[in-house]
Amino acid sequence: MNSAGRGNGWGMALLGAMLAAGMTASAITASRSFERVRSADRTIRVKGASERRIVSDWAVWEARFTARAPGLTAAYEKIRADLDAVLAYLERGGVPREGVAVSSVSTDIRYGMTEKGAVTNRIEGFVLEQTVRVSSGDIPLVTRLARDSTGLIKDGIEFSSLPPSYYYTKLNDLKIAMLGEATKDAKTRAEQLALHSGCEVGALRSASQGVFQITPEYSTAVSDYGVYDTGSVVKCVKALVTAEFSIR
Repeated sequence: MNSAGRGNGWGMALLGAMLAAGMTASAITASRSFERVRSADRTIRVKGASERRIVSDWAVWEARFTARAPGLTAAYEKIRADLDAVLAYLERGGVPREGVAVSSVSTDIRYGMTEKGAVTNRIEGFVLEQTVRVSSGDIPLVTRLARDSTGLIKDGIEFSSLPPSYYYTKLNDLKIAMLGEATKDAKTRAEQLALHSGCEVGALRSASQGVFQITPEYSTAVSDYGVYDTGSVVKCVKALVTAEFSIR
């Protein structure tokens, strides 16, 4: 081979070596860049919680009374008399008549039956029902009225009382504050986990709230759909947040 051929051969070999070295260097650079991206994308997901004790500041109580009579007029007169007696009881207890919500009268016709149990067209009587509702921020008052209302039965009234429902009217504002507390608790938990892993917690990447659990005090009841207890004056509100933080 002449000198020109040998020169071209050496040139091609040198070019190949340079290209190979360049590809290797590029691969190393890309690999390191990829590692940096993966490191930057590392996150930790934790749950944070907040718990508050609240005392209800609003109560709602409903009761129903029933009048029965063979004729509609007699049944209506009875339901009117019963309503007056119920309103008088509430007024004596501290609730003025204008503070009571009174429903319309519902009417049910009762038909006779044959010996075999078949319903006939013969009207045997009428059943009228009416409901009263008391809403107040005076929790002890509503509780007492509901408890003592059974005395109306002694007066000949077919009376049925529902348990009072207790609410906390500032619940929405409380929920906002508790979500902040739960998120702060989540970061504290993330920092504790990262501390033992030699990592440092960075910025909050995402957060999602769970359902609120509003239960009687000291209750351990939970539900995937949330719990909203209205039967207790004193309640416990629990908030849960799932948060994701970057780590480095």
